[in-house]
Amino acid sequence: MPYSDQVLEEGRAHWADHCAFCHANDGSGDTEVGRNLYPKAPDMRTSSTQSLPDGELYYVITNGVRLTGMPAWGTPADSDPDSWKLVYFIRHLPKMTRQEADEMQKMNPKTPMERMEEQREEEFLNGAPTTGSDDSQHTRNAGHRKEQEK
Repeated sequence: MPYSDQVLEEGRAHWADHCAFCHANDGSGDTEVGRNLYPKAPDMRTSSTQSLPDGELYYVITNGVRLTGMPAWGTPADSDPDSWKLVYFIRHLPKMTRQEADEMQKMNPKTPMERMEEQREEEFLNGAPTTGSDDSQHTRNAGHRKEQEK
């Protein structure tokens, strides 16, 4: 697969959605899961990873590494384009900017609770009324105090 900015962007989005959970957006492996694997998720920016041939990175992505936390992600097809895009992105990791890492956070998978919290935050920032306003909380607290005084 020939290199292009679009291929790199697609690899970055795929990494954020599928790989960052263990390897972190910046490739450091510094995530709760990555730190607690045995062996730990490697720092993909270091020379020990960056010196591997492209074919070996592709092989690891598609076939995984036995007896580690790295599963096989490839498809049975002869050439998996998503895996080749990831190879290009892994090569880019040592040069990745803080802005790129921040943009990737938007692409990371989220739990339903995280999505709901983000939605509430967005609504609040856009001026929507909040649920459970301070007035209703104040009324509940005043009622509770009256009950305690009896």
